[in-house]
Amino acid sequence: MTNIQTLDTPTLLLDYQKLLKNISDIANFANQQGLSYRPHIKTHKSVKIAKMQVEAGAVGVTTAKISEAEVMADGGIKDILIAYPISNPDKINRLIKLLQKGIRLKVSVDNPESLDYLQRGLEHTPFTLEVWIKVNSGLNRCGVEPGEEAVRLAKTIMTHSKLKLGGIFTHAGHSFGAKNYEEIEAIGLQEGLAVAESAAECEQAGIPISVRSVGSTPTFKFAGKVPGVTEIRPGNAVFFDGIQAGLGVTDIENCAVTLLASVVGVYKNRIILDTGSKSLCLDKGAHGNQTVSGFGQIIGHPEVIIERLSEEHGVGVFVQETHIKLNDRVQIIPNHACTVVNQFEEYVVHENGRVIDVWKVDARGMVK
Repeated sequence: MTNIQTLDTPTLLLDYQKLLKNISDIANFANQQGLSYRPHIKTHKSVKIAKMQVEAGAVGVTTAKISEAEVMADGGIKDILIAYPISNPDKINRLIKLLQKGIRLKVSVDNPESLDYLQRGLEHTPFTLEVWIKVNSGLNRCGVEPGEEAVRLAKTIMTHSKLKLGGIFTHAGHSFGAKNYEEIEAIGLQEGLAVAESAAECEQAGIPISVRSVGSTPTFKFAGKVPGVTEIRPGNAVFFDGIQAGLGVTDIENCAVTLLASVVGVYKNRIILDTGSKSLCLDKGAHGNQTVSGFGQIIGHPEVIIERLSEEHGVGVFVQETHIKLNDRVQIIPNHACTVVNQFEEYVVHENGRVIDVWKVDARGMVK
């Protein structure tokens, strides 16, 4: 078997045993709490990994975009939530094509106007589309406000013959900007309550809500314990990364994805790596996280901080003496695994430093 240290660089590496452990951890939590598990695939973008998650007990998957859903459907995944607002007629036609393939499809909604677009698009078809109400639990991105606004939208959905209300969900992405683990817990509890209380108010109004779904990686183990919640949707937890370790959500040893890089320059006060912004990405967290230092952690070399990136160069500065030399290969734990994975065509899968397989990043670049 090939040793990963002999591979060309930069290469996206995936530790098989860590992947299995992370998938198992999520599935076990869901089982212990009596929850369904619908992982977000925007982190791994892999049909292979999605199927591993389904085999571990996932009821289906979550995607960010229709194009990701199309890739998952073509790969054999049958139950898909598109956690993104859709009202464009061309995109609605793509939803219909997924329904024609027999996909058990669910789509995010958060305003009455989009319901009208969906209704008109479906009227000439035999299909009824399942929609889930997105509530805002503090991220202030998409979503109606919990409670009264959610009930009002639920009542409006009931007046559309081609739509059926299947669930209420949210995403507490602002947890990625939390200052400490206690703040993450508070955000998670609020996340769970936003969904559970909205569902309870809908049911008091005579509208049944079968699925109450939560799911950022930092918060799912808190939000998932809120009474009334029935489903979790963590994405990043399949791999973890430097941001999750910085937040205290996991230990750095659980990070399954690394970049193999080569030292291409050694100077008095710095080294140059062949992993710049086109591979490591200029990402320290989308929602204000400041718990990471530099643009990735070099395993086994805390004396080097990746201080800056240009497109093809990573500049590492020394905080103490280093023995790194020209042509050395190092593994870098990325700050944000999701964006880094999207830069690569494939994973090189390894166990104990030995290559065991190569998996395609099937939904790479699928942003439409």
